[in-house]
Amino acid sequence: MVDKKHVFQMSGMDIPQKKGKLIIGIQKLGGKYIGGSVYKQGIITHLIVTDALASEKFLAACAEGIWIVTPEYVLESVKKGSWLPEEPYELDVVSWTPGASNPVRMWREKVASGTSAGAFDGWSVLLMIDEPDRRGKFKRILESGKACVYTHPPLPHTIITHVLAKQVSEHAKFNSAPCYPLTHVAQHLFGDPCSDMDSPLTEEDPALESEGNIAEVSSELEMALKDYIFKLERRKRLVFPEFLNYHHPTPHSQAVAADFSNVRSLTECGFFTQALEEIQSSVFPGRLPPALLLTSLMQHALQGEATPYFLCTFWNVLHKLLRNNPSWGSATNTKYFSQLLQCPQCKRGLWAMVDSSLRYSMSGEATCHSLPSPASPELLGFHGNLQAFVLKLFQCELSSANTRESGGQRSSVLYGSFWNVWERSTLGSRSVKQLAQFLVQASVWELSASQEDSLEWDRRQKLVLGLQDMLSAVVEYWCGEHYKLNRCLMEKGLDDLAEHIAILCQDLSPDVLTALVPRMPSSRLKMLAADAIFRNVCCRHGLPLGVEPLSLRKVVSSYLPALRKLCRNRPGGPRAPRTDGRGPRPGSEPPAHSCSNQGSTPGMPSGPANGSGLGKENIPRGLKKVNAAGETLLHRACKMNQVKTVLQILSLPGTDVNIEDHAGWTPLHEACNHGSTACVEALLNHFPSPHLNSQVGGVSPLHDALLNGHVDIAKMLLQHAGSTLLQQRDRHGCTALDLVPIATLREELQRSAEAGDCALEELGSEVRDLAFLEACTCLLSCLLGCYHLERGVPMLLPQAQHQAPSLGYRLAQALETYSLQTLTSSWADPRLVCVVEDVETILGVEKEVAGVCQAVRECQGAHTRFLMGLLEELKAERHTYTQTHS
Repeated sequence: MVDKKHVFQMSGMDIPQKKGKLIIGIQKLGGKYIGGSVYKQGIITHLIVTDALASEKFLAACAEGIWIVTPEYVLESVKKGSWLPEEPYELDVVSWTPGASNPVRMWREKVASGTSAGAFDGWSVLLMIDEPDRRGKFKRILESGKACVYTHPPLPHTIITHVLAKQVSEHAKFNSAPCYPLTHVAQHLFGDPCSDMDSPLTEEDPALESEGNIAEVSSELEMALKDYIFKLERRKRLVFPEFLNYHHPTPHSQAVAADFSNVRSLTECGFFTQALEEIQSSVFPGRLPPALLLTSLMQHALQGEATPYFLCTFWNVLHKLLRNNPSWGSATNTKYFSQLLQCPQCKRGLWAMVDSSLRYSMSGEATCHSLPSPASPELLGFHGNLQAFVLKLFQCELSSANTRESGGQRSSVLYGSFWNVWERSTLGSRSVKQLAQFLVQASVWELSASQEDSLEWDRRQKLVLGLQDMLSAVVEYWCGEHYKLNRCLMEKGLDDLAEHIAILCQDLSPDVLTALVPRMPSSRLKMLAADAIFRNVCCRHGLPLGVEPLSLRKVVSSYLPALRKLCRNRPGGPRAPRTDGRGPRPGSEPPAHSCSNQGSTPGMPSGPANGSGLGKENIPRGLKKVNAAGETLLHRACKMNQVKTVLQILSLPGTDVNIEDHAGWTPLHEACNHGSTACVEALLNHFPSPHLNSQVGGVSPLHDALLNGHVDIAKMLLQHAGSTLLQQRDRHGCTALDLVPIATLREELQRSAEAGDCALEELGSEVRDLAFLEACTCLLSCLLGCYHLERGVPMLLPQAQHQAPSLGYRLAQALETYSLQTLTSSWADPRLVCVVEDVETILGVEKEVAGVCQAVRECQGAHTRFLMGLLEELKAERHTYTQTHS
């Protein structure tokens, strides 16, 4: 039972750990703690403070005459095992009136002896305070001291003894009652006015007004979660132990002077190998050969005439330079490597050299100047080693930044290569976006190689993996640079880059997606990229998802149900349309919409709307012309039932089938309005399908067809989308069936809708495009796995015997007693709330997993099975918690 003689509140306890320790001690001894910033008059028996405070609870407790003790009272009682006498631990406040005793003890003794009911006994006070919050605080303080308080002028015959106002004036008086400033409250309690008591009162302890122990439970969990999030976000990322044995940068003043004149003479005479050997023997910590000498030797290698021995020695020299004179933390070394690693002819910086090297490696062409063509295997190997060395330098600088060895993170080659002074606040700088584009293009280029040529396959795979590592190193470096300064800026930069990658990937084949995303070393980039790409896929298939932030609940409740509709993707990809004017063949697949980039030139940018691979004769005239009403050629062709033109437009990459004119009408609206049956059929067979639920002034395509008497089109729409279309209402509240006056016709439309429902159910029970489903489940697998790693969803499993329960187990127990909103109502950090929401999602995961469609649950694809395995692990965790808790 709770000891009603020991009911505590606290004031001025700013250290969460100390406050939590006191709460646990109170509960251990059978006492009760009540949180909140409002004083609980008549309930509280003890107030814990460390010093006199200008707070509501301290003044009210003094006025009521209860025990005001220091924290040592609880701590010493815990050591003793029972409540000790309070007198030795009562707060000692020196009165402001000379010679007076401790006012805290004085008022307590008066109340205890019955001499006075409270410090303000017999007062009848009118509060003339405009601010509601301040007025409420003074009202509670005075009422705790047994004063009668009026917040508005009472009847004229009412006796008022004191008027309290912020500013004393003749206007503030009432019935000749004396007017006092607000400091008079403190003057009466402590014997002399306190200048800062007129604006009480220290804000503390978020209001937790619910009964029971919700206050201490919430406070304890909040402290535990803060510590959990702190440790999670301080963990090291992408640390490379092999760089720990590199020498520390040598200050410029301690650099060793060396004479490389002989090397310069050898180079001028064409003895490149001998010059390189002499440099190799002269590289030590603090000794840097002139960058121009090594640049001239690099130019000799790029011309394709260097021997394999020269190339091997050249890379040994560069690695030895980096190991003995690292680039991080030294402005001299950073500038040196920036000058060294650039094109010997163009001299436009490191990124320009990497850009040219990547293009040459993938397509055999250079952008800044001509290189030997066709590229020899030796020269391609040289470019591969160049890219690998740049990657190692970036990883070296990232590892140094993670271990905090550098004097300044911005003194690095990586930072200077990807950000200038105008781009430092964004992750998506021009160079970073180009690097992401190269990664996407190289992933397509990798899969276009023949696996029979193992050497070429290995070369392409190595290049892609290097780009994956390079992009991850760049992202992690930028995040480490900006996390402590502005976490919101860091998250915004990651989201923007992920959206950019999703746009680059929107025309990729499923095989490329399943190879691209899982290999990203950066878990947070992989998580956000998988999320952005999956949302893009859903949107392109007419499944727009919510805009709420990423969470486990969103993945389980929104993304998993979307797989049911994505299973309807037609197998084998789009086929060629008929162009005889009679529409598509029955049962044929839609015209091609997405291009895979595999036919484009490797290494060169390509967009979805560039019409690559299509002859000019296949592009209709006036394709890009828009009339005054905002109608495109697709709108006009649907209005005139020109199905051949419609099919030509739909076959073009990047065609937006849901494009709207100035009034908001889509091509499907126009085709339904004008009775263009063949155009409606072509639009419905297009991939992705048009939006059938779009409305303009309450008019949907189905409403449009019935209003104009095109019943055959209405049946076609219902057979395609099912009975959900019959639930749409126009602005007058009428459904589509309300527009049909004939009963037999309404029955026919209802049967068409039922046929559509059956067809959709059948589509959800089988996988029609395994590669596409595998790509979608691969994205969700990456998203779900990285989410647990990045957001740190606590495990619900209890700790071993004789150990405290895990954080996840405690959160789950709290959620079974209190709602999420009640438990987190006073928390200001949304990250803490998100963790609790994730635990709540795990507690209800069984119902969500049971809703996964049969096609996905029975699919034998590797990625789909892996996704289902992750979901089964969540179910098993929930089941184990239930058994343990019961």
